[in-house]
Amino acid sequence: MPAAGASGGLGCGTRDRCHPARKRGRLVSPRGKVISARRTPGQPVSARAAVQPGMPRTLVCMLLASIPSPSVNGFRLGPLYVHFYALMYLVGISLAVLIGRRRWRAVGGDPAMVEEVALWGVPFGILGGRLYFDLTTPSQIPPHWWGPLAVWDGGLGIWGGVALATAVCVWRLRRAGAGVTGMMDALAPCLLVASAIGRIGNYFNQELFGGPTSLPWGLEIAPQYRPPGYLQDATFHPTFLYELVWDLLLAGLLVWLGRRGSIAPGGLFALYVAGYSAFRIFEESLRVDYSQYFLGLRLNFYIASAMTLAALVWFAVLQRRHQPPGAEPSPEAATGGGRTQPVGEDDTKSAATQGLSD
Repeated sequence: MPAAGASGGLGCGTRDRCHPARKRGRLVSPRGKVISARRTPGQPVSARAAVQPGMPRTLVCMLLASIPSPSVNGFRLGPLYVHFYALMYLVGISLAVLIGRRRWRAVGGDPAMVEEVALWGVPFGILGGRLYFDLTTPSQIPPHWWGPLAVWDGGLGIWGGVALATAVCVWRLRRAGAGVTGMMDALAPCLLVASAIGRIGNYFNQELFGGPTSLPWGLEIAPQYRPPGYLQDATFHPTFLYELVWDLLLAGLLVWLGRRGSIAPGGLFALYVAGYSAFRIFEESLRVDYSQYFLGLRLNFYIASAMTLAALVWFAVLQRRHQPPGAEPSPEAATGGGRTQPVGEDDTKSAATQGLSD
């Protein structure tokens, strides 16, 4: 008997009880009863396929054996065609702004500043992400005059987007006299939430998937979206889903660490960069979609490795310079660095607002 999941992605982990026989393109239970016809990638499951109480175990295992590919990637709204990829990022950005306003207000900041940062950061983030994609994968640019700008078809490099958006937002915050590191820490979990929701758009574009797998959550990919050499495979690793889950878990961890009060200003943002990039090292080892390769490894594997190392060094430097609340001050701090005057009201105010200033 073939191994579970070896044909059509119908594996369920229990080899003898969950793998139905095949007969003339149909699925047949061990008792010889026809269960259903073979479903091609992208074909929706009928309403009768919903799991019902008392349904045979074999059929339940079949339904849980793979994630179907979507049949559409958008919908029409009058004369416009709305792409789910763009819609998911708009939803993610909106939710990130709402969460960011709450977090910034909690540390004494003006919530309106979050909206101003978003107005500057979002368009430059999209521009930076697209520039990164165009520069690193030029062969994947659509062959039209508007091809380099076709973000609705996917193709946003996260590192390019974060880099340009961060640079522009730092400039804007300094001009407004707002705390840079405080804002970066407040928005770090929000960026992960926005990225997680945006990954749903990758599902509708049938992109950001890994190599073949027979796991129960394997993803069906229509043949036209597969790279050469993978037409015979049934299901693939849903790496976009792995990243979605990781982003949400990392966002929760950053919120928890921020509440402990032991992280230096700017440290949460450094951990965001390190944590996201570290996961991308794993993700790039699974992906099989097109990429530039160097010494047998994907280009983004090297970028992710460099960003992880740089962010961890950045975090270590920040923590070494940071003095947690309640810690014993150094001799220089205790004497005011040679200063003889008493600590006044301005010093107290400065210490109270340490998390909001540079």
